[in-house]
This record gives sequence, C-alpha cells and structure tokens, in this order.
Amino acid sequence: MFQSFEVKSTPQFGRARVEALRARFAALGIDGFLVPRADEYQGEYVPESAERLAWLTGFTGSAGQVLVTMAEAIVFVDGRYVTQLAEQVDPSVFKGGDLVGEPPHKWIAARAPKRFRFGIDPWLHTGAEVRRLEKALAEKDGALVLLRENPLDALWTGRPAEPLGAVSIQSQSYSGVPAEEKIARIARELGEKDLSAALVTDPSSVAWIFNIRGSDVPHTPHPLARAIIEANGHAVLFLDKRKTGLEAETYLAGLCTQVEPLELSPRLQALAASGARILVDPDLTPFALSELIRDHGGTVVEGNDPAKIPRAVKNTVELNGSAVAHVQDGVAVVEFLSWFDRQRPGTVTEIGAIQALEEARRRVGERMQNPLKDISFDTISGTGDHAAIMHYRVTTETDRTIDSGELFLIDSGAQYVNGTTDITRTVAVGPVSDEKKRFFTLALKGMIAISTARFPKGTRGCDLDPLARIALWKAGADFAHGTGHGVGSYLSVHEGPQRIARLSTQELLPGMILSNEPGYYRPGAFGIRIENLVYVRDAEPVEGGDMPMLGFETLTYVPIDKYLVVTDLLTAEELDWLDAYHRRTREELMPLISDEETRAWLERVTEPFSR
Repeated sequence: MFQSFEVKSTPQFGRARVEALRARFAALGIDGFLVPRADEYQGEYVPESAERLAWLTGFTGSAGQVLVTMAEAIVFVDGRYVTQLAEQVDPSVFKGGDLVGEPPHKWIAARAPKRFRFGIDPWLHTGAEVRRLEKALAEKDGALVLLRENPLDALWTGRPAEPLGAVSIQSQSYSGVPAEEKIARIARELGEKDLSAALVTDPSSVAWIFNIRGSDVPHTPHPLARAIIEANGHAVLFLDKRKTGLEAETYLAGLCTQVEPLELSPRLQALAASGARILVDPDLTPFALSELIRDHGGTVVEGNDPAKIPRAVKNTVELNGSAVAHVQDGVAVVEFLSWFDRQRPGTVTEIGAIQALEEARRRVGERMQNPLKDISFDTISGTGDHAAIMHYRVTTETDRTIDSGELFLIDSGAQYVNGTTDITRTVAVGPVSDEKKRFFTLALKGMIAISTARFPKGTRGCDLDPLARIALWKAGADFAHGTGHGVGSYLSVHEGPQRIARLSTQELLPGMILSNEPGYYRPGAFGIRIENLVYVRDAEPVEGGDMPMLGFETLTYVPIDKYLVVTDLLTAEELDWLDAYHRRTREELMPLISDEETRAWLERVTEPFSR
C-alpha cells in the first residue's frame, strides 16, 4: 500500500513548540522567523526529515508558510487549504493568512513594526523569495537575518533521518534522448551565452538530465541530488553513493563525476573563486548557494534552469509512453468505477475506495506487464462535504462511508516507468439533486472548452484559463485553484513552468503535458472536479484561416458520469465532443478488459446521448 492514512497532524503540540521557538529569538537577534513548507531542494514533496511546517503547526498541506513573531503566528495557505487549515491547527495559537493575496512579504510591508529583524533559513528560500522579503523589510528600515542553522532542528527531538532511496536508470526506450546528448546540449548553450557553468538544483531536472530516477520522497521518483554542468561538457553529480548500486554507479561513471552531497559547497566555492559566471535559477535555487557563489568571487547569472523547458516539452518517445500509460491506467480506473457502481451505498468508505483503486492499478499493471511503481500523489477521496475540501486527505479519524444522495470525488494518479497519470472523476451515489447536476455540467462545460480550444503560438496559460471558468462565472460561481498544472514523464505530477492559471505567463509549447480540471466546491455541502490530462500539439489547419494554430490532444480516457450531465445546458458541439470522447474511451479500453461485468458496464456508460 503506497498511501498511509495515519493521522500525522499534531496541533496539540503547537503552543509549546511555538513558545520554544520564540525563546530562541533573543539569542538569534530576530523578531520573527519564517517556516516554509520546503526542503533544501525546493521540491513539492519533501522527506519526513524536512516536514518542519507540519511539526510546528500540525498543518500537513503541500503548500504553506508560518510566520512566527513574539505576538502572533500566522499560517499562510492558498484557497485549496483554508478548510484543512482550520481543522488541523490550534486556533488559539495560529491564525490563517492568505498565501496569494497577502503572502509574508506583503504582510511585512503592511503590518510589521519599524526596524523588524526577520530571520530565515537561507537553504529553504530561493533568491526570488529573498528579494521580495528584502524589499518589504527595507520599507520598514528592517533587516533580513540569514541564520546559519535552522532553530527548529535543535528543538525537533526524534527528527527522522534523511532518506537514502535507491537510484535506477531510466532507459532510453522511455526517455527518448540519451543523457550524453542532454549534457552536451546544455554545455553548448552555456558556451553560447558566455557562461562557465550551470548549477542545477531541482532534483527533477537532475533526474531528467542524467536519465535516472530515485525514491527519496513520496510519489515523485527523483533522487535528492544536485549537479554542476560546465561549458566544457564536464558534469559533476552530487548524489550519495549509498543510493547507487553497481549498475547505476557504472552508468553514471560514463557521464559525470559522482561525488557526495557534502562536496557541493567546496566545489562551488572553488569554481566561484576562479571567476566563473554561473547560471542559477532564482526561482529554484536556495539563496544560500547563490550567496556562496558571490561571497567567493563568482558571478551569479540568473536564468532558467537549463532543463526546465526541455523537460516540459516532451519528445515523441515520452508522449507515446505517456499515451500507453494512460490507456493502462484508464483500464484500472474503469475496473474500479465498475466495481464501485456495483456496491450498495453506505458499504464503501473513503479509505476503502482508495484501497480498491490502488489494487486495481496493481492488478492491471501485473496483467499488462508494466507494474505500478507508486501513486503520483496521495489520493483525494471525498464524499459529501469532504469533497468540498479541494485537497482533502482522508485519515483513519476522518474516514466515512459513501452514502446515497452524495457526490463522490476521487482524484488520483499513478507512476509507471513510461508515464505519470492524474485523473479526477466525480460520480453520483444514488439519486442526487438537480443543483448538483447543474454545477457538474457547468464544470464539464469548462473542461470541454479547454479540450477543444484552438489558440495561436505564443498563447500563455493565463490566456486560456477563463475558458474553463466562463460557464461558472455566468452562474455566479468559480473555483479557487488553477485550471491546469504541468505533468512530468515518470517524474513530478506537478511540473512547471507550464500551467493553465490566472498568473501563468509561460507560453504553451507543443509537447507540454497539462491537466484540465475545472471544478466547483460548496463548503459543507459538496464538491465537483473533472480532470483529464492533455498535451499541446499542432492543430489541424482551419479552413479559411490565415495562421497556424495549436490545440490539445487528450491523454486520459475514462467515462464521465452521464447521469450528472444536464444535456439542456450543453451545446450541440459540446454533446458531440462528449459522445466522441466516450466512443474513443470504449474503443481504447474495451480490448484490454476481460471481465464481463466491467465490459458490460463500460458499454452502458459510454452509450451516446439520445438527441
């Protein structure tokens, strides 16, 4: 079982831990301290040894920060986690803050006292974050204090050890491009820009460049590692040798110099001392490393991680692998949904549904000789009012049965060696109200609008985001999350820089994989989300048009609950798309399903709408 349902939130310790932290402020010379949900590698998933935010506050969401002063402690979260925050922290110790509208740097600018001395661990914040904090503090005649050690680490008794997950080689039959070619291309681009080297700190970029995968953090198969790639083609990989067996070490020896992670600082210092111009991504690199380069005579040249765009733009092998993985995953999800539909309402719990879906993925993976490696994130399995919590994570304490009259939302994904999946389906359990059907259909209209969009080159994620919302907006509603996030190739299920969201200015390029997931959430009542993965491709020429267009190709094929669709709210074109989608779903999946009950179910739920 990949997902734990253990209750990890510990709000009962919040007051004592905050008071212990405050007791260290005077000796550290600070008036406040910021604790992000981040590790020294700036990844979405962090090892247990880096779960400082959860240890201090009890909040276990995947994004957030807590700002502790002598007077108050504010936990900043975005709209996905407002309800979860209220349930997980001690309200007498912590209050909620707005991570989007008033993040810590804006809070400082608006509310901090004069001469405020603000402490941070520079390994847990990027250069871009530090600049924002410094600007806000300058307006207060304050100062940013870079602490040599994180004060929480001295307080955290029983802190878990750092992970030593095994490293494997990602075959070229799945990566499409040999690592030698990737390294050479990066080196060539550095030379063209008069750069000495690139510091690569994103573990997913390291994994992609060297065609390796790891198991250090939950659900994202990259090793916690960094690299320096020089313009002369020499590469140094900072990866603990306890993670690499003989095969991986032999493979890496032909690509780079593999050294222990503790050698990063001295090697970077030596490179900087030679006067090197070093490429650093300010949105990904810990500020401590940028400062180290400057302090030792090097020049920090800020720019994109050299693997960021190439990793996001999947090659043909990666796209084909993802398509195959999605068909396999679709078979597993259909087997689960067919099973779920046969269960009597009130007999399946939220945890039971997760376990059944995970077992279906294992079973299908074995049958198709492409084993399930992991889930790609903790499955969101919520019924009734739990579904209204956008990133609800069921535990043994919150688990409940899925009853008649409710909407059941299950958002899940899988890691296969040939691709990463992410799918959400919302289904009715017995008869449900017309209101629920209406909002389901409005969300579906947004999902179809993205699926069928045509757009010129240069279009950004923010340009398309309104398409997913316009039907809801007309109904006086919206959803408080992005429409789509990037997805990796057997890597992170949440990959940047591609997104479909209000603030996403990244151009959408052919080969980028994204999610398409509009929703609607009524707190305390119900929640809806419908999600497929798509990728950007060249669109067919438009008759009479005068410029080339891009569009999306759907990767996910799993039925959408027709019972919840109000056909009167759909246009003829939208109904045509839905019928065609279900026809393609049946064609792709039926040959791979042997169970007669599942075949009959799939046949029934993909029948076209009567007109």
